[in-house]
Amino acid sequence: SSFRIILETQVPSFRVPSTPMFLGSCPGKSTKAAVMSSGSLRLVPRSKLYVSEPDPRMFGNARNPGSGTPEAQIWTDENWLKSRFHFSFAEYSSGPKQYGVLRVMNDDLVQAARGFGAHPHRDMEIITFVVDGGLTHQDSMGNSETLGRGSIQFMTAGTGVEHSEANKDKSSHLRFIQSWVLPRQRGLKPNYGSMVGDEAAAEARLDQWAHLVGDVEDRAGRAPVKINQDCNVFVVELSPGRASPPLDIRAGRQAYLLCVEGGAEAASVGQVLQRHDGAEVKGPLSLQLTASAEEGALVLVFEMALTGDGRRDL
Repeated sequence: SSFRIILETQVPSFRVPSTPMFLGSCPGKSTKAAVMSSGSLRLVPRSKLYVSEPDPRMFGNARNPGSGTPEAQIWTDENWLKSRFHFSFAEYSSGPKQYGVLRVMNDDLVQAARGFGAHPHRDMEIITFVVDGGLTHQDSMGNSETLGRGSIQFMTAGTGVEHSEANKDKSSHLRFIQSWVLPRQRGLKPNYGSMVGDEAAAEARLDQWAHLVGDVEDRAGRAPVKINQDCNVFVVELSPGRASPPLDIRAGRQAYLLCVEGGAEAASVGQVLQRHDGAEVKGPLSLQLTASAEEGALVLVFEMALTGDGRRDL
């Protein structure tokens, strides 16, 4: 698919504090499921996620429209924003702090003509996957663009950057998954890029795993988006009743899975995931998903080096 990327070419080695790194093979498609069966998958049901619905004025928005007004009638939720937090974030401080190098995963639903005003970030790799609608990004580096379904927007916040994210459409909502990955080191040069979710991108993820994000230090890697961390992002959009090819989470590796749309069963571990459910995966495990016969499924997987952390409330 077509994409626009700005990359750091020199990335010194660095280990994230308190997050041990392990050498491990990169994940890949394999039919050798029998030798990948000693890992685990723990369901993170959507009921465990924190739901945030902040005051619109906190982010430079007008008040929510009154009930029965023309604007309210086109909204799909009563508040301008409904965000599901997988990890501690903003007012939510009692949840898990991270999973490996994955520090934030927020599932955001933004109503028509609303958004996040300019705000700062630093020392984080920020990856945003657009699910529905159009996400308009502007930043202090001079970048400005609107991205649709299946697109990836990413930033190296580094020494500091300001950006805004908005739904400019006046008649439909915007949904996106924003994840923050801890970088190898602090103080990197700020950087922005994107991958456009065009027809080629849609075809690449249909009933097969598409490798969206990889490590900038993996010079042989073919992922269109590169970040400053040993972390890979995969996506699959399954037709109703279809099974994905196996995705191997190897020994010394782990993954965090999000069922973005529909539902899917991981039969080898006896788990069924529905919309908004997450899962913690520890390798070695051959991950094969079968979509709901009625809805199909859209699933994201963040794969990384193995660590000892995980939720304690499952």
